[in-house]
Amino acid sequence: MMKIEVLGPGCANCRRLEQLTREAVQAAGVEAEIVKVTDYAEIAAYGIMSTPGLVIDGRVVSYGRVPSAADIAAWLTR
Repeated sequence: MMKIEVLGPGCANCRRLEQLTREAVQAAGVEAEIVKVTDYAEIAAYGIMSTPGLVIDGRVVSYGRVPSAADIAAWLTR
């Protein structure tokens, strides 16, 4: 099962990224666990200084912006 982490303190963009990620997971038909990470130390451990961030299976794929659902779906199928 894929592990997806949404990094951010819970701002509007972070919530939007989480929603788009859930939509992309469903559209792609992949099995994934989506985890919200709000702890700044954990976020900084990924080298991210600008949220929201998206991590798929330990790999940072986006940060500092809200990518489109299509972009997220493409990252899920790589």
